[in-house]
Amino acid sequence: MKAARYYAAKDIRIEDIPEPTLVPGSVAINVAWCGICGTDLHEYLDGPIFVPAPGHVHPISQEGSPITLGHEFSGTISALGEGVTDLEVGQNVVVEPYIIGEDVSLADGEPYQLSPDMNFIGLAGHGGGLSEKIVVQRRWVHPIGDIPLDQAALIEPLSVGHHAYVRSGATAGQTALIGGAGPIGLLLAAVLKAEGLTVIMSELSTARKEKALSTGVADYVLDPSEVDVAAEARTISGGRGVDVAFECSSVNAVLDTLLDAVKPAGVVVNVSIWGHPATVDMQKLVLKEIDLRGTIAYAHDHAATIKLVQDGKVNLEPFITGRIELDDLISQGFDQLINHNETQVKIIVRPVPAN
Repeated sequence: MKAARYYAAKDIRIEDIPEPTLVPGSVAINVAWCGICGTDLHEYLDGPIFVPAPGHVHPISQEGSPITLGHEFSGTISALGEGVTDLEVGQNVVVEPYIIGEDVSLADGEPYQLSPDMNFIGLAGHGGGLSEKIVVQRRWVHPIGDIPLDQAALIEPLSVGHHAYVRSGATAGQTALIGGAGPIGLLLAAVLKAEGLTVIMSELSTARKEKALSTGVADYVLDPSEVDVAAEARTISGGRGVDVAFECSSVNAVLDTLLDAVKPAGVVVNVSIWGHPATVDMQKLVLKEIDLRGTIAYAHDHAATIKLVQDGKVNLEPFITGRIELDDLISQGFDQLINHNETQVKIIVRPVPAN
């Protein structure tokens, strides 16, 4: 079968590899669509990061480069391993793409995303969604009902936004400011709107500002090159400042703005992955008693996220800005997202060519 294989930075190859083997307790899935994530771009440009370094293997997967990429994917169950009795062949599903130790509990309330050596399918082994087929453990498989498979490929990044919302403690009726209208910022905004918040977004890109407004996920969109975002956010929120803010850009000036915009005793959640050290104005943090929180991926979020889409509270279709074939992954996928990201939100890949 065809798969996108990561060897090193700037070295991803479309190759034929053996199909994965079904084992007890696992589920075989024919991949329908797989999104290209910002993490994939970081691996391509600057990696390996989550991918094991050359000469090393991941301690849980016991795999090293080359790695099959892709962790935002949807597909259809093609076979069930021994002991899997609560799913059916033919069901459409998504995968919560974790590589986590077998001894880690997934019980309600357990922060399994913080377990030792946590990594992701499609980055540290166990196959990946940028391939025709994959076999995964039952515990990571989530049925999606009648959600279209192309839209379902966005359930994974939407779950990132949902987890950030949960971490923030935000509630309906509050006002939120999101710094950065990239894919995660926009999908986070969709979650916040679905949960009854007023959403302000800060963004420079014309195309992304338009996307935030046209999809209805933002009530206000502010351009930091044109206005004082913190001052405008305070005005919109009645002079006190926003209740909660989310950093989705990994830009220090954006973080500084959020600290200015949030109300005293407000919450700032850092969502983005930083490739460089950040600085925090501790005086602002102290004098306003700001609660600065981190968030990584998701835990117990997929079911709630899927329900938001099934109930029609989030429409994922407008965020898909490109559909490509696996053979065009670099030229029409990575290149577009790296060099023309102001016009793209989410490009999804079809591993098996359309008939």
